[in-house]
Formats: sequence, C-alpha cells, structure tokens
Amino acid sequence: MLAAERRGRVLTAVISRGAVRVADLAAELGVSEMTIRRDLDQLESEGEVSKVHGGAVRADVDLAVRGLEPPSSLKATREPRAKQIIAADALRFVEDGMTIAIGAGTTTLELARLLRGRAISVVTNSVSIFHLLTDPGDEPIDTSTVQLTGGQRTPSDALVGPIANAALERYRTDRAFIGTHGIDPAAGFTTPNLGEAETNRKLLDTARSTVVLADHTKYGEIGAHLFAGFDRIDRLITDDGLADAQRAELSDAVATTIAEGQPR
Repeated sequence: MLAAERRGRVLTAVISRGAVRVADLAAELGVSEMTIRRDLDQLESEGEVSKVHGGAVRADVDLAVRGLEPPSSLKATREPRAKQIIAADALRFVEDGMTIAIGAGTTTLELARLLRGRAISVVTNSVSIFHLLTDPGDEPIDTSTVQLTGGQRTPSDALVGPIANAALERYRTDRAFIGTHGIDPAAGFTTPNLGEAETNRKLLDTARSTVVLADHTKYGEIGAHLFAGFDRIDRLITDDGLADAQRAELSDAVATTIAEGQPR
C-alpha cells in the first residue's frame, strides 16, 4: 500500500469514528505503530486531524490543551459493545436498597441505563447519568433517589471542582462505580483532567467498596493526573480484548473480572 493511500485510510477512519487509537489503526492496516504515528504527524501538519495521547481526533475538535480527553460524544463511539458487556457484568454488584456512587464516563453511563427503576439511591457527578436516571420517559421514576453534585462541567460531562468535592464529602455510599482514561500497571488509574482526578478521589472516598469499569483500550494509557492506585480499587471489570500477559499483570495488581457474553 502506498503511503498516500494509507494516510487516506487513516484520515477516513478519524473522520468516520471521530477518534482513533494508534494501536487499532496499526493492527487494521498491518503496519507498525511508528508508521501510523508518522501518518498522524503528517495529517496534523496539514490540519486534517488533531493528535491526542495514544491516537487522534477530528481536526474540528477543540483540543487547545494537549492531553485533554475527547468529548463524550466521541468517546462513546469507541468499543460500544465492550462497554455494554462490562456494564451488564457490573449489575451483579448492585443490590436493591443500596446507595451507590457513579462517576462520569461512557461505560458508567451504560451501567446507568440498566439501573432505571431499580430500588436504589444514586449520587453522581455526571450530567448525562443524572438525566438518564431521572427522565420519566414511559416509566414512573422516583427522581428523589438520584442526587447530582454541582460543579464545573468538563468535556466528558463530569461536574468537578470545589462545589462537587464539597457535595461528595457529605455522602456515604455502599459502592462506587467509576470509569478511567487510562490504566497502567506502574502509573495506576489516571485522567488528563486535574479537576476530574480530584473529584474522582472524593467520589471513591464516599464508598465502602470501589469498582472501576474500563474497556481494554484503556490499558497502557496514562493521563497526566493520578486519581487512584491499585490498592485503592477493590475490583476492575474489563472485557476480553486484553492479551493474556496484560490480564495476568492486572490480576496481580487488583481483583479483575473479564466480562463476557452479550450486552443486555
């Protein structure tokens, strides 16, 4: 394949998906990750894409600060089936009568879809999750059992900052479910957003038990800000896209569930 043809296919993938990973493109096109990085360098210099950590997004996405996560609308296009399978597996850790905390994220949003109408109480810093759980739709929903923190809104629809943190300090929950930008055996669980890291820590502090929901593409990613080491998380739920060596490495660090089956 000629370089120009390959770059054309890379550009088509970025435009159609909104966001792409270097590793995924390298596997799809049968070339090295270094080759894909050079292609992205060239496309960025031509104004066609914007590079982010581990990949690229469409050029029309405003990433004025290097390392920021893509908006939720773009992240939602990545691994949707895996996120649904992870969410379905996480349901077994939710019992009626519980009070749970749910952090912002596209995988935690899939969990929230499965919790509508359940006899639980929820506190969240996610605008999207709050809307999902309190929208009556065709079902009567007890909206008094869902609490939304205040705070400053991030591109990932999280409410963060001093107001969100102060609100979370007043809650005590049975279990917290949280997403992550990156999982690295050395770096821990990270996010590119400082405010989100601080609020994630507060959300985890509300809970007696903590669960991270993250698809396999998060493995090896490292954001600028740590919000939890492996000793702070009781369980990680991920999908079967991890290599055997990666599974073993994570299992040595934290109780890890590999979710399998069909989305609910």
